[in-house]
Amino acid sequence: MALAEEVPVALVFNGISHAVMMASPADLEDFALGFALTEGLIDSPSQLYGIEHDVLAQGIEVRLEVAAHAEHRLKERRRTMAGRTGCGLCGADSLGQVRLSLPQAPSVGLATEAMFKAHALLRHHQPEKQRTGATHAAAWANLEGDIVCVREDVGRHNALDKLIGALRKSTQDMTQGFVCITSRASFEMVQKTLQSGAGVLTAVSAPTALAVELAQDHNLLLTGMVRGDGFSTYSHGHRIQHNPLTQQEAHHGH
Repeated sequence: MALAEEVPVALVFNGISHAVMMASPADLEDFALGFALTEGLIDSPSQLYGIEHDVLAQGIEVRLEVAAHAEHRLKERRRTMAGRTGCGLCGADSLGQVRLSLPQAPSVGLATEAMFKAHALLRHHQPEKQRTGATHAAAWANLEGDIVCVREDVGRHNALDKLIGALRKSTQDMTQGFVCITSRASFEMVQKTLQSGAGVLTAVSAPTALAVELAQDHNLLLTGMVRGDGFSTYSHGHRIQHNPLTQQEAHHGH
C-alpha cells in the first residue's frame, strides 16, 4: 500500500508568517482560504486578494494577500509555532484566542436517511484513504444525502478547512446541506463548522464534552457515531426528521 504524503505547509499572510501545519500537499488554495475563514482571520473570501505557493526544499510556502484590516488581526494573533498534524490550536498564545467569537448556526433540519446515505457514499469518495489508509475526509452533502464536495488530508482539521475553503469559493448555500466527517467531532471541528455557516455536523465518531457544549450554545445540530443505520444525537436533535422505517437511533438528551 502507498504511504500518504505529509509535508510542512507554511501559511504567510501579507508577508507575515502565521502558522506551519503538517498537511497533505493537495488543494492548498482551498486549505489556505478555509484556514483563514475558520480561524477568524478574514470574514469572507472577498477579503482574500491573491494566493500563490512555492514548493521549497523544506516544505511548501503558501502566500496570501489579504485586506488591511485582516492584516491587523494577524498582527494581534501572530502565530509562529509549528503545529502537529492538523493541530487545531497550534500557536494560540493566550487562552482568550482559543474560543473565537462564533456565529449562531442556521436552523437546518436533517432526515436520518439522508445522513445514512451520505456517510455510506463517503466511503467511495476517498481515493487517498483507499490508496494509503492514512487520511481523513470532510464532505458536504445536500439535504437528500448526495455527496457534493469532498476533501482529504492526513489531518482531520485540515480536511475540514479544505472543504470549507472549496465551499466558500463556490458560494455554496450553507443552509442546503450538511457536513460529514470521518473523525470525532472535537471542539475545533465544531468551531470550524460554525465559522463556515453550516447548520449540521455529522461525525463517524463521538464528540467531546466541550464540542457538545459549543454546539448546544450555537444552535448546531450535532450527531456522532453515524454507522450503518445507527447514530447518536448530541445537540438540537429536535431538527432530526426520522425515517419511520428505521427507528434504531440512540439519543442522548441535551
